[in-house]
Amino acid sequence: MRRAPAAAKINLALVVGPQRSDGLHEVVTIYQRIALADRISVERSSELKVDGFAADTLVRRALEHVADGSGTSFAARIEKRIPVAAGLGGGSSDAATALRLANELRDEPRPLTAMRLHARELGADVPFFLEDGPQLGSGDGSELAPLDLPQDYWILLLLPRDAEKRSTKDVYDAFDARGGEHGYEERRAALLELLGSLHRPRDLAALPPNDLVSSPLTDELRALGAFRADVSGAGPAVYGLFLHGAHARAAQQQISPLGRTWLTAPAWYR
Repeated sequence: MRRAPAAAKINLALVVGPQRSDGLHEVVTIYQRIALADRISVERSSELKVDGFAADTLVRRALEHVADGSGTSFAARIEKRIPVAAGLGGGSSDAATALRLANELRDEPRPLTAMRLHARELGADVPFFLEDGPQLGSGDGSELAPLDLPQDYWILLLLPRDAEKRSTKDVYDAFDARGGEHGYEERRAALLELLGSLHRPRDLAALPPNDLVSSPLTDELRALGAFRADVSGAGPAVYGLFLHGAHARAAQQQISPLGRTWLTAPAWYR
């Protein structure tokens, strides 16, 4: 049996462009892994099975990708800590972790290049969770390049109470309906130009806001001392970045009546 954490992510920036011929959108995004994590265990089994989270589909598909065709399959168990459908990538991280652990249990493990291809078939942000460190995602989000970013800050996550958890498709449809892709090339170029100047945590404040969704709670977090606040992915989870743990904990106490909160930090390794 293999066990490992499946870490959540936040999008430190998300610039979105026009819809592509495959139905996805051009994006440029900064993925940052965080310490909030599910737990995944995988073992060899005579039948494919996933326990612990009835709504799972991605882990099951990941295990199907690495079954060896000899009658040996895999059983996985998911212990959920990451909120579901919040923009934090929990399902994608679970799938990538299950993919990696099951591959390690194969008689002949496949190379990382093959695992990356399997991950891409599972979803645009799944490949990120096979890599270490922050990554720049481009194309549909699955084309990755490592980034050297500051990691010494605190992250306060807020999942707003009674937040509308729209599907990612609905969020992108609303983006298209309002013509959100206009000016994409300029926004993309501005983000790429910023990447060479992100040396200290406070430098992250210069990153552009999320193109897909916004929230008035980002203003609340900045008022409580966050040097950067934004929505992660398609939302509705909101994050605030803080230089000092004491300030982040004080902000957590102040804002907790508005929803579920987690105090966490950047995580480098998968």
